[in-house]
Amino acid sequence: MLEQSGKTRLGLRFEWIVGPPQHWRLETADVRRTSTLNPLQKIGNANVSSLTLKQANTIIEVALKKGHEMKLHPLTVAVLDAGGHLTAFQREDRSGIVRYDIAYGKAWGALGMGFGSRHIAERAANMPGFFGALAAVSHGRMVPVAGGVLVLDGAGEIIGAVGISGDTSDNDEACAVAGIEAAGLAAKVGA
Repeated sequence: MLEQSGKTRLGLRFEWIVGPPQHWRLETADVRRTSTLNPLQKIGNANVSSLTLKQANTIIEVALKKGHEMKLHPLTVAVLDAGGHLTAFQREDRSGIVRYDIAYGKAWGALGMGFGSRHIAERAANMPGFFGALAAVSHGRMVPVAGGVLVLDGAGEIIGAVGISGDTSDNDEACAVAGIEAAGLAAKVGA
């Protein structure tokens, strides 16, 4: 996430945090006011990578196809970028109206915690008090069951998450992984 931290002689100074939580580091760059950021652009010594709409649509298309092949109940798929913003979404016919909230919550929780929602479920079982508090501070947006999968780029950086709801959590997760891999990206289901 880029944040403007001040003006410089060149225009703007941006700061962002890169890497997994255990190895966070602060990067900065001076950017001219006329510059624009591409989905993958070298700034300073860090790559700023993002999940494209084309990749998100591929993830959804393949996840739904996998669901049909497995003869699953109708699925709902939400793809979020690294900032937790909805990039793409589809709900199959006859998929319940609350499925969007579940799919979004699985993906959002994975992004918020930095690991797949399967691992969130395991942690919730071991630390119910903490997860009760976490549910409160996240305004109930987190759904701690399998089916929320992190999306990693070629460098292993988190660039988004996929949440699927509609069948069993294990089947939801399998469809998410299939979609992510079909888009040429890596899936992370656990810690």
